[in-house]
Amino acid sequence: MKRSRLLTRLWEFQNKFGFISDNAISEIAQKLRVSKIEIEGVISFYHFFHRQPTGKYIIYLNNSIISEHKGFELVKTAFEKETGCTFGKYCDNTLFSLFETSCIGLSDQEPAALINFHPFTNLNPEKVKSIVQKLKIGVSLETLQNNPTSKIQYIPPGNKTIFFRDYFLGNSIKKILKHSPEELLGTLFKTNLEGHGGAFFSTGLKWKYCKESNSTKKYIICNADEGEPGTFKDKSLLNNVPELVIEGMIIASYITGASKGIIYLRAEYTYLFKKIKNAIQKFKNKGYLGNEILGMKDFKFNIKIQLGAGAYVCGAETALIESLEGKRGEPRIRKYFPTEYGYFGNSTVVNNVETFAKAARIIELGTDFFSNIGTQKSKGTKLISISGDVAKPGIYEIEWGTTIKELLHLSQATAPYYLQISGPSGECINEMEFDRKICKEDLICGGSIMVFNRYRSILQIIENFMKFFNEESCGSCTPCRAGNQILYEKIKKIKKGICTSKDLEEIKEWGKIVSLTSRCGLGQTSTKTFSMAIDKFKDYFNLKVKTCTDNCSIEFDMEEAVYDYDSIIKTTQF
Repeated sequence: MKRSRLLTRLWEFQNKFGFISDNAISEIAQKLRVSKIEIEGVISFYHFFHRQPTGKYIIYLNNSIISEHKGFELVKTAFEKETGCTFGKYCDNTLFSLFETSCIGLSDQEPAALINFHPFTNLNPEKVKSIVQKLKIGVSLETLQNNPTSKIQYIPPGNKTIFFRDYFLGNSIKKILKHSPEELLGTLFKTNLEGHGGAFFSTGLKWKYCKESNSTKKYIICNADEGEPGTFKDKSLLNNVPELVIEGMIIASYITGASKGIIYLRAEYTYLFKKIKNAIQKFKNKGYLGNEILGMKDFKFNIKIQLGAGAYVCGAETALIESLEGKRGEPRIRKYFPTEYGYFGNSTVVNNVETFAKAARIIELGTDFFSNIGTQKSKGTKLISISGDVAKPGIYEIEWGTTIKELLHLSQATAPYYLQISGPSGECINEMEFDRKICKEDLICGGSIMVFNRYRSILQIIENFMKFFNEESCGSCTPCRAGNQILYEKIKKIKKGICTSKDLEEIKEWGKIVSLTSRCGLGQTSTKTFSMAIDKFKDYFNLKVKTCTDNCSIEFDMEEAVYDYDSIIKTTQF
């Protein structure tokens, strides 16, 4: 269990010295009894740990597709000009270091950056110049940083809101006094609560498995590692009602018998750490956390926060558990469910932020409240992050069954043409599908919609996505490691104008191979959008490729290659 402190110890050295030195590794290895080689492997896995000295201010600029469309290149150039540094390069500058990073959960306020994990939003060259100049003269980051609030753009009318209705501390927990674990579990089953992180596995079933486990120790883990580009809906809960999420975890502990909880918070949300910690303290003060909760002798539960270190794949539950154990966050081979063999071999429940918050509301409001909201298979509401070419980006709490067309109207989309549902790992849809409904019966959505108008390059969008998956792949399985790189090279080929219709067929074939043979969700979904786009936007891709016969090869034209040589030879002959 000592090893579980590894991430925290690495952060201590990273924050204090700006990097993790050989001496630091030796010290950590000795205290935690982990080999130096293993620690090196862990450090190299995460984006935010550095082995070389960095400047006093480490700047991470978001390079997501939304950021690209909102002025990323201008902001990037401004940072380099004002600091004298180059992105991705370690230099002798003791004041600044510049790095690009993937989505930081601020897609509604792009371009955005983190400076020592303090958020800066809606950037432009003028703002960058002002920020850098003030940092040079010693103005504090706390004074300069933005305090990005979650833009709650819409909640359903008629008292149907679930997440953003008035909140009173302990309302759902008090229900425990009147109901047994079995009764509360039955309530979850009646509302058909499923995980809202993307997999949509039955929450009741997961908690039931943990409850029935013979494990001597049980854990409740909140997955707050929201890393899907374009997604920031969990942040809205952590920012507005973190207490609601904690109540859901406490209810899960009562039902399952777990005594320890962990909130795995992505490093990009470090600025929310204090708020969540204060929320936990409120529950301790009220006697809702600790020993003998609500006066019940056998009911004890405590929660701690673990900060991640920058790895998209840690959003997968088994990779997250590996990370918590102080290892590289690589997904486990699917042999056991975490409820069978989870954190250090113990029965473990892993659910995301929205799922715990919704579980708390279900216990508080009851099944009758939920029965009249949503569709037959999807009860209640869903949080959706909307960004891109819309006048009103932000959070939309919608009733399940809402159509895409309604959402486009609510968000005031401008000439919507290409929509990305559930982030790069989800699916794209075209204009012919705008009447589809967001629900289990039709178009399931994990939590985000990115809207792109007719003037955006579909190829640029997909290139950004494929570059993201290439960089975020843990590399442990060949199909994902090599297949995504092959598809990324295909994009380069299309851009050069030397792609054929045969290449498009190969792209779809490679997509199937990567999807069917990768061992975790990243590889299983990384190629889906590319393959879908070829079919759903045929007119676009037909203009990008050349019709090809079986023996067609346009990458190298021998006659064109030797044309100048032949011309010279002919003109110089006597």
